Amino acid sequence: MKAVDRLAPEHEHEFEAVPGLPEALPPGETVLWQGRPQALAMARQALRLDIIAVYFAGLMAWRLVLSLMDGDSAAQTAMALARLLPPIAVATGLLLGLGWLMARTTLYTLTNRRVVMRLGIVLGITFNLPLSRIEAARLKPRRDGGGDIALVLAGGDRIAYLHLWPHVRPWRMRQTEPMLRALPQAAEVAQRLSQAWQLARGESPTATTARLPTTAPASSGHSLPGYASPASLA
Repeated sequence: MKAVDRLAPEHEHEFEAVPGLPEALPPGETVLWQGRPQALAMARQALRLDIIAVYFAGLMAWRLVLSLMDGDSAAQTAMALARLLPPIAVATGLLLGLGWLMARTTLYTLTNRRVVMRLGIVLGITFNLPLSRIEAARLKPRRDGGGDIALVLAGGDRIAYLHLWPHVRPWRMRQTEPMLRALPQAAEVAQRLSQAWQLARGESPTATTARLPTTAPASSGHSLPGYASPASLA
């Protein structure tokens, strides 16, 4: 097994000794959690499905206004609106399908030593993010209990934005932040990550004291449980 004290991207995952991992775990390393993004949440967040839906709704409303201004009959108005439905349905279906593929081909793994991100629809790639190289983490919760967790890498560690997309904090181009996107139970995963991070440093975490440090200035956003100063996602 390759060392996990540094970032180690590995291409393709045609064969996996353990689901989500390119090789069997070395002695002393155990899987603490595995999960995938939620397909609908992935489409809404990464592919901006909500914004596109609003655009389509506005397009339908504008077509309705034009028909009324032109004095079209109810049947003509309905026909004009009906012509817009097939392309809207196709576009929405493509975005939903792409979101499902992104979620289906992604597997996040947390062990007692690292975070592993298996990504890629066509060309698979696996990123090993050792806990020792993670400087901070930021949680962005959603109302339904899901959310995203962005990881701040220590020192000069950097992964190309396009290699990570859409599993990356938006608009952080210079110092990219890998992100566990659209998690169904983000707070629980955040707690496990916080505890694993502290255990990896020889500390004894508890449910209330486990914490990751953050180098970002405090803001009105959210953080992992026990953070000294919270920071929000963009």
